[in-house]
Amino acid sequence: MKSVLLIFCLFYSLIRTAYSQGILLENMTWMEAEIALQPQTIVVIPLGAAAKEHGPHLLLKNDFILAEYLKDRVLNESRIVMAPTINYHFYPSFLEYPGSTSLRLSTARDLVVDICRSLSKFGPKKFYVLNTGISTVRALAPAVDTLALEGIQLRYTDLRELEPVESKIRKQEGGTHADEMETSMILYMKPDAVNMKKAVKDYTPSQGRGLTRNPANKSATYSPSGVWGDATLATHEKGKIVTDALVQLILKDIERMRK
Repeated sequence: MKSVLLIFCLFYSLIRTAYSQGILLENMTWMEAEIALQPQTIVVIPLGAAAKEHGPHLLLKNDFILAEYLKDRVLNESRIVMAPTINYHFYPSFLEYPGSTSLRLSTARDLVVDICRSLSKFGPKKFYVLNTGISTVRALAPAVDTLALEGIQLRYTDLRELEPVESKIRKQEGGTHADEMETSMILYMKPDAVNMKKAVKDYTPSQGRGLTRNPANKSATYSPSGVWGDATLATHEKGKIVTDALVQLILKDIERMRK
């Protein structure tokens, strides 16, 4: 009887994997995972900081909110296996602001490499990082090169590809962090995670990599609030436009890998 039940469970898992949309790796048993993790499977790994400053109006887990929202959209629209979300990575630009954390570049690179290596042993050779950061690319790019030497393909979301869409609706003078665009996305995704009464404009031209609270530091961009841009210009409508464009970008990236 037990063997019959096991065969039924495995058959059900196989059918679900073959014909449904995305499935969460964390919700499977190892027996289900053995069937789901095939050579043709694309594994998506969400990446979003849960401890990184985003000004006075957004939460430290802002990027995690982005990653979780996008994860749900991709699960509904693409036949993939979704790995657990990574909530620590390479964010050196914000370490002067309390609560912000960053891994070393080599650690962030190896974290992704080790996840992909581990799962690739069971079949998959294609991995996609659902990336919600900018500085993270500095660690993801060498991870791509490292894994390629082992026959493992890794791609990731590059938020800079949203520039054609953002440029049509953006009103702020400049900036890219906790700004008009990022705040708009959270207003659309999770409005209760934004306090627009505390939103500010805080923009000075870039003076180097990273933000600083110290006006005497000339090697970084001065921002007493942690915002770089004008968050007061954010709207739900702008957030929907940018978010939908980002989802389509991610889905197209995944389908290119599949083909």
